[in-house]
Formats: sequence, structure tokens, C-alpha cells
Amino acid sequence: MGTILKDIEISGNSLMKNRQSCVKLMPSKEGVIRFFVEDSHTPITLDVDNVLSTNHCVVLGQKKNSIMLTEHFTAACAILGIDSLDVHVTKQEMPILDGSSKKWIEVFKNAGVERPRKEQYTVSEPIYYLNGKTHMVIIPDNELNISYAVNYKHPNLSNRWVSLDKKNIEEIAEARTFGFLKDLKKYQLFGYARGVTYENTVGLDGDGYTTQLRSEYEPIKHKILDLIGDLYLSGINPLNLKAQIIVKEAGHAVHVKMSKLLKEKAIRIS
Repeated sequence: MGTILKDIEISGNSLMKNRQSCVKLMPSKEGVIRFFVEDSHTPITLDVDNVLSTNHCVVLGQKKNSIMLTEHFTAACAILGIDSLDVHVTKQEMPILDGSSKKWIEVFKNAGVERPRKEQYTVSEPIYYLNGKTHMVIIPDNELNISYAVNYKHPNLSNRWVSLDKKNIEEIAEARTFGFLKDLKKYQLFGYARGVTYENTVGLDGDGYTTQLRSEYEPIKHKILDLIGDLYLSGINPLNLKAQIIVKEAGHAVHVKMSKLLKEKAIRIS
């Protein structure tokens, strides 16, 4: 089991509701990641079968006991191999921090990380989701490769592919969430994206961006980050897969569908 070595706390505003959310992370030997929200004593277990919604972000739990925006946090857990943790949250949404997994990784490292023995997995057969322009395929292979394609109405993000490799995992981890600036007011009217700032979100504005990118094609790298966090819901660390993962124009809903298939079809090989 991978966990942290001591309790640690962090707080910040939430992205969707713009409320102050405080998180206390505690080591655990339970072998699962559990969320305790507000004053609830009923934990929400990190499991794809507990996904309540994928509307704008991943929401786990039930209507009266839920936690939203878990994907950046779970991606950080996957990157560091953390799979046993108790997470106490004062609001029903994780803080957005800098919009990526970078701050979560720093918090974990400050607490110290007890890393588990690395277990390798593959899939027993190719699994896939195909629906119009949206494709996602996981194919057995000798090593991990993730390639993600987007086709946005933006000159730098039109028909673009980005792949994860050992050299750019840090760029993936620090890639911030993003969206079209023209859509922001509409989302806020419906109660979403109220905590968006220039620091935590890359805005796509005409032919450019509202903030300087941390690396080339940062928005596509954030899609890979979301994918890692969403596939971790399967109980399998996607970074320990020996497989080709090819994704074209997907989102949380498709990631979660594939996470359910991965939970069924993954096999341990070492």
C-alpha cells in the first residue's frame, strides 16, 4: 500500500462554487482512498462504481454525501503511487489550488510518501469506446504509451496530438485546467466555474491564451492528467499499465466508461 507518513492539511477556493475548502490528509492502512465530507461519518470510497456525475468534473458519492472535482487529486495519487489514504474535506468540493496536480504532489511529498511495490498490469483484450468523433482504445502492449488528440476551434489546438512519456510527466502533472473564455459567463450563470482565476485556469481567448502557458500544448496535457485521474478510479494505476491508450476528443464521461471496463478487464502481470 502507498500512503503518506504524517497528517497534513491544505486549503483553498473551489473551482465550481468558489467556496473555501479545507482538506486534511491522513495516513491509512485500509488499502483504499476514502473521502469524509463535511461532518459525515460515512466514507466515500474512491471507486468508479461510486461516480455520481461527470458533468463538468467528476463527482463521487450520493446526492446528500458527495465530493466533486476529484480528478486532479486522484491523478496526483496515481503519479506518486498513493492508494491508501483518509481525506477529510470541509466542503463538498476539493480545492482547485493551481488548477493542476502540482500542488497536491507537493503536499504529499511534504508529508512524506510510503511507496508500495510497483505492480504491473495489462488488459486481457483490447477495450474501446467509439461514438462519432470520440474514440478511446486501450490495447495490450509491452510498455505504456498514452496519446491524446483534440480538435478545438483554436489555431494551436486544432487536430493536435500529445503523448505521455517519461520525459514529460512533470509537464503533465503541472498542466492546468482550461476552457474557452467566451463560455465562462454562461457556465457561471448555471452555478459552475465561479472560482476561475487567471492563475488556476488557462483561458482560450481568440487565437491566444489568457495566461502564459507552462509548456507547449498545456491544455492537451491537462486532458492526459484528467485521464490519469479518471482511470485511477478503476483501482488500477494507469501509469502501471503495459498498454497503448489512444484517445480522441473525449472527456470525463468517456474516461469513466473506460475506467469501468478497465476494472473488469485488467490483469496483473507482476
